[in-house]
Amino acid sequence: MTHLSLAEVEAIAREAHAAQTDKAGRPYTEHLQAVAEGVRARGGTDEQIAAGWLHDSVEDDALSRAWLDQAGLPQSVKDMVLAVTKRPGEDLRTYTARILATPGALLVKEADLAHNADPGRLAVLDEATRARLTLKYAEVRRLLGLA
Repeated sequence: MTHLSLAEVEAIAREAHAAQTDKAGRPYTEHLQAVAEGVRARGGTDEQIAAGWLHDSVEDDALSRAWLDQAGLPQSVKDMVLAVTKRPGEDLRTYTARILATPGALLVKEADLAHNADPGRLAVLDEATRARLTLKYAEVRRLLGLA
């Protein structure tokens, strides 16, 4: 099977999330780009960068699990995307254990957390949301050994 290029993965992710905005009302694709760039800046492989572009696609229902299963992607990319996909009702320990057990996924999640916890991004949120997310991101970083 021929695999999608990074440019194709980026285009698919941008199209899938085109109508979405983040908690601050910004285009969600800005977050995807920041995560992909964060993975690249941390020395990530092309497969990890692809997972960065797609990291929220299944969780946010932008792309289906069936799409991911059939997509022309290396299995490692699919595994990383599924590892960082939080499941409904899932506790943080189970979620972070899966990330740690999946080769390459930790770097993707590290880039995701770095952008999510960016002070400039958090500053535009209301105080209660900012406080809740700051604690959540710190706990995830602790469980992942990134503290």
